[in-house]
Amino acid sequence: MAHKIDFKYSFHHVGIPIQNIRPNERYSESFRMYTSDNNGKFRFQFHRFEENSPLHPVIKNNPHVALKVENLMSAIQGQDVILGPYEPISGYKVAIINDGGMPVELIETNLTDDELWADSKKHDDLNLNTDWLNLK
Repeated sequence: MAHKIDFKYSFHHVGIPIQNIRPNERYSESFRMYTSDNNGKFRFQFHRFEENSPLHPVIKNNPHVALKVENLMSAIQGQDVILGPYEPISGYKVAIINDGGMPVELIETNLTDDELWADSKKHDDLNLNTDWLNLK
């Protein structure tokens, strides 16, 4: 089956599920997971999930690529959305789709990478309001 690409996708980061504790982890009580960043030039995030994390198994068990799109709602139309859409940080909208068994994070933002990554580090506690999310 051929896939038609109707959008411009720009690389944002790679997320990798891990089991080991890393320095400077940030905790999300809602997602029951820890997040940390690499210290290198390229954007990698590491996610460590508690056993009772409500996130979809596709998210918890597979690495993901995160791609920026101009219009998130259009980009997820007709897709198998397994998280979101939601806005964890003001000006940063995200949804995760299941693309043939692999998670793909789609992001709509007007924040620069420096603004976004600096802002995410300010949040020691990532307790997001997720009451309205579809946590499958």
